Amino acid sequence: MKPTRKKIKIRKIDNLPARQVTFSKRRRGLLKKAAELSVLCDCEYAVIIFSATGKLFESSSSSTKDVIARYKEHNENVEKLDPPSLKLQADYMKLSKELADKNRILRQMNGEDLEELNIDELQKLEKDIEGGHSRVIHVKVFEEKIASEILALEAKGAELLEVNNQLKQRMGMLSTANGNIAGVLAMESETSTSEEDLSSECDTIASSCCGNGSSPDDDSGEDTLSLKLGLPYRG
Repeated sequence: MKPTRKKIKIRKIDNLPARQVTFSKRRRGLLKKAAELSVLCDCEYAVIIFSATGKLFESSSSSTKDVIARYKEHNENVEKLDPPSLKLQADYMKLSKELADKNRILRQMNGEDLEELNIDELQKLEKDIEGGHSRVIHVKVFEEKIASEILALEAKGAELLEVNNQLKQRMGMLSTANGNIAGVLAMESETSTSEEDLSSECDTIASSCCGNGSSPDDDSGEDTLSLKLGLPYRG
């Protein structure tokens, strides 16, 4: 960092030669800054300086007389304004000063206009910049964390959607299988009923045959016809 000169306490310089040298340097600097301000901001200015010896020094953007005439006219108009207008003008001046201060601080944070700052002000400015940098990093890390969590939730949502689709497919397959099983059970039920009916008819025929013929327990020499009816063997 560029070393800065120690800030001089503003008071009258007792040493006459030093006072004259300071007056000459500061006067040139003041007039130069006023001219730069006029060029940068497109404003009018007039600077009038009388030295301790009564010598006149002046500088203006156009004509000192014109600027003074405009100044007098402005003061006359201000005196004619209503009190609310005066308050608005005062507020405007206050806001303009605050804006200028903020712009100056912003330039200093960008590394400009540091010549007028002493060591304490530079250290304070450095702390402010470091604090702002830390806050920026904290916000950036927080935003990156939120973004990663959003991506994780989106991936989890896609995974759950895939699982849901698989479950739907399984439910459809189970529904189809249950329908087939119900059909098979119905067919088996019909077959069982038919077999029971056929068995009943066979029993009836057997009874009829036994009633009209000889008894199966008869030991006579006559041939005995034995009729066995039943369901066919199903392996």
